[in-house]
Amino acid sequence: MIAALRFLIPLLVVLTVVYVCVSLYSRRVRRDKLEARWRDKGMTGNRDAFINRGLKKYDASFRRKLILGVYVVPLGLIAVLIYVTNFM
Repeated sequence: MIAALRFLIPLLVVLTVVYVCVSLYSRRVRRDKLEARWRDKGMTGNRDAFINRGLKKYDASFRRKLILGVYVVPLGLIAVLIYVTNFM
């Protein structure tokens, strides 16, 4: 059990760093797309309000929740590997 904790704690730290980086990158890409859409369509009005509305929609989107797969996939694979190794 202690050996598993010695492995899982650094793994969770690394996964957290990866999650934050992917999340920030994805948000930046969405912001760039909204800015490009504003520029390409020649919209008028408050640009910052348009971008903030778009980012608020992005925060509630399914795509944002998919980034949690950074945690689910590796930990799930480790759980399956441990199960297969020990019980099959």
